[in-house]
Amino acid sequence: MTRWTPDPTFYPSPREAATAPAEKLAYVAAFDRDAQRPDAIVVLDTDPDSPDYGRVVGWTELPNTGDELHHFGWNACSSALCPTAPHPHVERRYLIVPGLRSSRIHVIDTKPDPRAPKVVKVVEAEELAKRAGYSRPHTVHCGPDGIYVSALGGADGEEGPGGIAILDHTTFDVRGAWEADRGPQFLAYDVWWHLTQDVLVTSEWGTPSMIEDGIVGELLLGRRYGHAIHFWDLAKRRHVQRVDLGDQYQMPLELRPAHDPTRSYGFVGVVVSVEDLSASVWLWHRDGDGRDAPWAVTRVIDIPAEPADPADLPDLLKPFGAVPPLVTDIDLSVDDRFLYVSCWGTGELRQYDVTDPFHPVLTGSVRLGGVVARTAHPAAPDEPLAGGPQMVEISRDGRRVYVSNSLYGSWDDQFYPDGVGAWLAKLDVDPERGGLTPDPRFFPRGEQFRGLRVHQTRLQGGDASSDSYCFP
Repeated sequence: MTRWTPDPTFYPSPREAATAPAEKLAYVAAFDRDAQRPDAIVVLDTDPDSPDYGRVVGWTELPNTGDELHHFGWNACSSALCPTAPHPHVERRYLIVPGLRSSRIHVIDTKPDPRAPKVVKVVEAEELAKRAGYSRPHTVHCGPDGIYVSALGGADGEEGPGGIAILDHTTFDVRGAWEADRGPQFLAYDVWWHLTQDVLVTSEWGTPSMIEDGIVGELLLGRRYGHAIHFWDLAKRRHVQRVDLGDQYQMPLELRPAHDPTRSYGFVGVVVSVEDLSASVWLWHRDGDGRDAPWAVTRVIDIPAEPADPADLPDLLKPFGAVPPLVTDIDLSVDDRFLYVSCWGTGELRQYDVTDPFHPVLTGSVRLGGVVARTAHPAAPDEPLAGGPQMVEISRDGRRVYVSNSLYGSWDDQFYPDGVGAWLAKLDVDPERGGLTPDPRFFPRGEQFRGLRVHQTRLQGGDASSDSYCFP
């Protein structure tokens, strides 16, 4: 008799996920800014007992050029154990890797050799446009009933609306658009959810023309980028509520809901305020008791801009005489205790204790890179760094944090016009008191990435932003 058991990397609850074994490998999206060579998924050794620790041990080139890899995710994760739509026999095996510029979606098999992933399918832009009406696929999340892919553009590169496409768990075919009724939603960026509460949340960036050639100063000062988040009925696929943060708060990007499925809150990072160049983090929560109470947002973290000599600034910032923090990613540990906030402009990664989500407490900070500071890594104290902590990923046990330094090709060039380089760092976490320390043994950079820039990181077996859970 055949006995089926779920993938051992799936966990019914965040508490159990936090006991998972440490990752041995990390997968990193790397792209060629000039679009002359294929982008790649790079494999890093993260086993501190390995002779290859901190080194590139695998390299999978994509079949085309000009994709600009950005965000990517797993085909399946712990949400497959949810009782409302169980798929316990899928496995966390395939990486779903969109090209943000090409609109292709690549399916990459990490078995049988996790160090040598193979491209097994490419969903072409035409299929995404025809079946879902979208282009510029961005964020990937594994849901209990399929693979959710947010997209910034409409079909054939149209300006919008952006939205969510659904891919089949097993065939990876595009099923169609997720939305049955989008209401006032037009701009798109991230998508996440409170699975047990039938709530989906989306955020806003901009349409393809607003982002692909860099940030547009007139649009930013005109408050034309996204400044709202949206709440949806997950089961009915219908828009429920739009919550505006205020149009001075431009670009609410990454969404990080509480991992505990009994909690009704989450965090969203805002890139910049056009009034003072500060960045902020907001908490979404119910405005009242009960599951029918409307949603509200509260600003819980403010990070000010840092004054700078205009001579040291790129052209875009010279008139302001300051470096904006530019919060471009946030990430929440699986136990919902620590929130990590990347300040890509100033070159800082901040750690907050969010045990009380309405009152975060700063518990750690590490500086690497920065538009003006160019802070070096302890492993290479004589090497000034460009870029800054940008994409953040946390191990399931919360003891390791990985950061990479590229934001988006055209935006890199605006803020770091002399070159952003390529580097990835690992930081160790004090699990009791908080605090961050760069690991001097783990600092792949430069030639290891063969001239490509590096963006998002995914950890073998799962990480803090891969999975969602249906049991507390």
